[in-house]
Amino acid sequence: MVSETDNLLVSLKDVRFAYGEREILRGVNLKVPRGKVVAIMGGSGCGKTTLLRLIGGQLRATAGTVDVAGRDVSSLDTAELYEMRRRMGMLFQFGALFTDMSVFDNVAFPLREHTDLPFGLIRDMVLMKLNAVGLRGAADLMPAELSGGMARRVALARAIALDPMLIMYDEPFAGLDPISLGVIGQLIRKLNDALGATTIMVTHDIMESLQIVDYIYFVSEGGIVAEGTPDELRASKDPWVYQFIHAEPDGPVPFHYPAEALEESLIGGRAA
Repeated sequence: MVSETDNLLVSLKDVRFAYGEREILRGVNLKVPRGKVVAIMGGSGCGKTTLLRLIGGQLRATAGTVDVAGRDVSSLDTAELYEMRRRMGMLFQFGALFTDMSVFDNVAFPLREHTDLPFGLIRDMVLMKLNAVGLRGAADLMPAELSGGMARRVALARAIALDPMLIMYDEPFAGLDPISLGVIGQLIRKLNDALGATTIMVTHDIMESLQIVDYIYFVSEGGIVAEGTPDELRASKDPWVYQFIHAEPDGPVPFHYPAEALEESLIGGRAA
């Protein structure tokens, strides 16, 4: 468990959330200490991205509290919420670059929107962020000219443009080749430490995550079913953790969708 005495940046307490009648989260408790890289893992549709949206204030919890930097996100008015979001960076699935803007202008976008810095200073900051991800030489390219891994790195440079206190990643490794995946993983770790930031990463990629994160939460059926450091989870005998880490096709998460017995479904079985 993360100690109660840790300096927490994000804390979720008994959080519940539903889309209409469909409950997605059922009493989630989650803590993210400052300066750490924390992964949230689980099967598709289990509520991982919903957790990021709650932390970013895009959604409001049905019950419970979502605290960021000591403030209850649901209690913030619009101006306060926007001010907090300026201290957050977000890397969306597949990067979500503006396709009609150059690499330079994509990274410059949050600086132009949220600061009154002169052009020369913005230019230097953009080039420094691109240099940090190894793409200063690609500043004039358009997104259509980038590989998938390059586009993800540009999106990462944009996410850190304002030196955020919190960086959130939604499936940062999706669709990447092994080399690009390794590059993005190392950048996530190194940039978090260099900026003194805190990282929350939603991902399915077990092997890369175990190498770079400090702590992992597993989500299933609306709740946290397991948590721990990478070493603790590697050694875990918990059936759910074992199935997920070792990619077993059947276990606590069943292979078969619930249905009546096969012999009852077949014509011969019904006739009997």
